Amino acid sequence: MSSEPNAHVPDEGTPVSVKIRERLNAARKRFHANDNIAEFIQPGELEQLLDEVESKMQGVLDAMVIDTAGDHNTRSTARRVAKMYLNEVFKGRYVQPPAITEFPNAEHLNELMIVGPITVRSACSHHFCPVIGKIWIGILPNEHTNVIGLSKYARLVDWVMGRPQIQEEAVVQLADLIMEKTQPDGLAVVMEASHFCMSWRGVREMDSKMINSVMRGVFLKDPALRREFLSLIPGRNG
Repeated sequence: MSSEPNAHVPDEGTPVSVKIRERLNAARKRFHANDNIAEFIQPGELEQLLDEVESKMQGVLDAMVIDTAGDHNTRSTARRVAKMYLNEVFKGRYVQPPAITEFPNAEHLNELMIVGPITVRSACSHHFCPVIGKIWIGILPNEHTNVIGLSKYARLVDWVMGRPQIQEEAVVQLADLIMEKTQPDGLAVVMEASHFCMSWRGVREMDSKMINSVMRGVFLKDPALRREFLSLIPGRNG
């Protein structure tokens, strides 16, 4: 037994979300819905966070007057929802970025390359309703550009979109990441998506979609290249 009356006692009673938030605040890091916070989560804490979210979700179900004890359909809903948020649909907040192997542009490729459609599975940060759509990525490399495998673009999209998002911000976030990884002469990203916060609630407009784009480098400066990219996107209106 310690002879010091104020000996340090482990903060076992402190919720793990509070510990993570304190680290973020101490580092003066933002933790908005679409931010990745994996750097501030210690080994084993994601499992603790899962338990905490389950407990809070159970409180939500209780507040909605749902008899989860007597209703076999919702008996494990709090756990399922917690796992869905942390391990699936919002996983991009809590895990490190995917490993991306970069190769030098040994053949000095400098022709337009288009990747897509890549499936988008996300959720709006206003209502946590699904955002489902497609993304097309155009790259104009130069001799110094890092070449990455086609599947890696899909992994980057999944990592960025696996967070509560606003589509306009998500496309910019993705473009910034790809520019950092590849350093091309030009980058173009187009996203087309259906927003369930518009079709499932609100005006309940089923057929409306949102389309937006980000152009960087020569795509921003050269209208002819921009038109070529947009004209080559296959099946966007299919």
